Amino acid sequence: MNPRVEEVVADQDYTLLITFNNGEKKRFDVKPYLDTGIFSELKEPEIFYSVKPFMGSIEWSNGADLCPDTLYLDGYKY
Repeated sequence: MNPRVEEVVADQDYTLLITFNNGEKKRFDVKPYLDTGIFSELKEPEIFYSVKPFMGSIEWSNGADLCPDTLYLDGYKY
């Protein structure tokens, strides 16, 4: 099992700055998801910036979420 999200901050370039419970910090690019289903709503800044940690992963106010393993494995160190 990969580390879980402790903190997340949305950046203006549609990336997320994520701190995991092992102390690692990674940036995750959300742009590839923005034309898919519920993720298209994240193009609205007020929804994108509503992201918060939720049960080891993240969740937006519209109910969109991403798997913590995806965030960890596809994120890159910054």
